[in-house]
Amino acid sequence: MNKLPFLYLLIIFFIVVCGCHSAKKSLKRGDFDDSVFRAADKLKGNPTHTSSMEILKEAFPNAVNQHLDDISSNESAPDLPKWEQLLASYQKLNKLYDAVKSCPACMRAVSARNYYEEERNSRQKAIEAHYSEGVKSLALGDRPAARIAYEHFERVDELSPNYNDIQQRLETSYNVASFKVVVEQVLVTSKVYQLSNAYFQDRINDYLKTNHRLNKFVQFYTPGEATKGKLKPDHVITLQFDDFVVGQMLIEKNTETVTSKDSVKIGEKTVNRKKVEFYGKVTAKLTKNRKTVHSSGLLDMRIVDFKSNQQISQEKFSGEYNWVCEWANFNGDERALTSAQLRMCKSQELSPPDPQQLFVEFNKPIFDRLTDRLKSYYAKY
Repeated sequence: MNKLPFLYLLIIFFIVVCGCHSAKKSLKRGDFDDSVFRAADKLKGNPTHTSSMEILKEAFPNAVNQHLDDISSNESAPDLPKWEQLLASYQKLNKLYDAVKSCPACMRAVSARNYYEEERNSRQKAIEAHYSEGVKSLALGDRPAARIAYEHFERVDELSPNYNDIQQRLETSYNVASFKVVVEQVLVTSKVYQLSNAYFQDRINDYLKTNHRLNKFVQFYTPGEATKGKLKPDHVITLQFDDFVVGQMLIEKNTETVTSKDSVKIGEKTVNRKKVEFYGKVTAKLTKNRKTVHSSGLLDMRIVDFKSNQQISQEKFSGEYNWVCEWANFNGDERALTSAQLRMCKSQELSPPDPQQLFVEFNKPIFDRLTDRLKSYYAKY
């Protein structure tokens, strides 16, 4: 007997049964929409599936009536919430209609109609209401009101990206709403590390440009961008290395006598014309070498209020990186060494990374601590 067709049919059976049970569960807990979607999906593939048909006949009118009741109760609400609520309800009604429309058996079982025109109308009204509220808020001219305006314009953009002058309104309101911060170039006194410092600076700039991780209304600029845009920032952040050391080397050497854990063959003699093997523990002088190259730095961050030129915050962030190389050599019997000691003896002394790379490495923890602090600091703005 071929087992594959049987297993295939068994899998289909379980899928059908589980789907039917899921539709029933949705119906029992009053989630009529979900019940309709599940039952309709089942009937597309199996138009004569009795239990799914019964579920659909019960769930569909309940789902429709539920949304029509919501529409009736929201008709008297103020314009803005009313049109948003009506839009949501008509979208749900049309989603139900689309689910049964693509299933001929479903359309024969229930009385369904679309609400496309009602959805278009409520969408247009919602767009107009948000746009009007945005214009009113923006006219107030202050930052809190501009943020409210931006939220309204953002919703208009979601519903209709080409509506009127919405893109210009978004730009204008965001410009008023945003808190502007200029981040000055990181100061490094040594010319040797300018290349590595540029890498560190670029990482900071890239992070701050994706400021949705901080606060969408906080905008960061480089000094060049601020100058080009004739910007008057709210804050200026200055970053400077107070101190750093790169490539401080320490070499440690330790010599010890090691003895084999077990007795090993150390020789043999001929006694009464017979060879006799002798066993004992063997030793070796093991010299371990450890080279550590230490690099570290301390970054100072100062936040200054641009208008008053007053320092409002100062913090320092430290970072370090230790590059380590270990190797060993021995004199004596190799069998006295453990497998780990023997591997170490096969290792060679390596040259450390170049100073530029060491500078980059100790800056990685500084970068993490700095960006974490900026994220928490500007979350309130």
